Amino acid sequence: MEPLGTTGPTILITGATDGLGRALADRLAADGAALILHGRDPDRLERTADEIAARHPARRPGTVVADLAELAQVRRLATEVRDATDRLDVLVSNAGIGSGEPDGRTRRVSADGFELRFAVNYLAGFLLTLELLPLLRTSAPARIVNVASLGQHPLAFDDLMLERSYSGSRAYSQSKLAQIMSGFELAGRMPATEVTVNSLHPATYMPTKMEMREVGRSVDSLEVGVEATRRLAVDPTLEQTTGRFFDRTRDAKADPQAYDPHARAELWRRSLALVDRRHDLTADQRDWHSPHWGTRRPRRRTIGANCEFREEGQEQDSGDARADQAQHRRGHRRPGPPGQRYGR
Repeated sequence: MEPLGTTGPTILITGATDGLGRALADRLAADGAALILHGRDPDRLERTADEIAARHPARRPGTVVADLAELAQVRRLATEVRDATDRLDVLVSNAGIGSGEPDGRTRRVSADGFELRFAVNYLAGFLLTLELLPLLRTSAPARIVNVASLGQHPLAFDDLMLERSYSGSRAYSQSKLAQIMSGFELAGRMPATEVTVNSLHPATYMPTKMEMREVGRSVDSLEVGVEATRRLAVDPTLEQTTGRFFDRTRDAKADPQAYDPHARAELWRRSLALVDRRHDLTADQRDWHSPHWGTRRPRRRTIGANCEFREEGQEQDSGDARADQAQHRRGHRRPGPPGQRYGR
């Protein structure tokens, strides 16, 4: 990827070759943003960048290729972004798979042996966020926008990978709640003057390929989702807004589990272990390079109107999370066949 120019905000959009991500990229390019577009298919990604550049010739978007069903590729994606730019103003975590076709209704696993929807919709974005957090912080004030959903299901920590009771709808809904919960948790660890973290349900049944194939009808226009997501990404009136969930542009309540500080802390610990992050960059805001990452207690902080972040215990790899890794990598290493992963 060619180094990006320095004018305009630099924005990374995952899942940018179709649907909401593609339309959002076009809208932000019209605003003058320097874009980095992520996709899984190299040809489709380059075609998307070319089409946007033809309509908005001031700057061709940069491109990064990765299959988010494999965490090694997520790490490589982050490295390529860091190599291409010395600043990142906004991360829009949009890539994901739905509850049914084309990704199937039966339980499938990622390249790392994790339930596929949890891996792609949540763990990939969680890891990418942590990998890019130092860059976001040095670009302050920066923003993280998680494209989630009103479809949410409480997480069962004794069966995060849904081996005992599986449905595509439940898998999708718990992955989306996990996005929101980790967003709330991260917002509580970051000063809003450095990085804000918000999640949203952008629109209901937009006329995207994924929705039309699965649902067969649309409710909201694509433009509704684009404007709601763009608002969280660049609206100057939201510069200090963090730790919130929005239904389109309205402040909304997520599932009650998102407001349970113990559940959020447990998800955070499990997630760090599942993505094999030994050091938690959010644990010590004063020194990112401290050898004591992950050993200090975050300060109590109230963020936004919706959620209170309480002081938790020391951050360390959870024994339950290590058990998750061992259990789900035994006999579950083989990913689904090509073409059966996420398609945005």
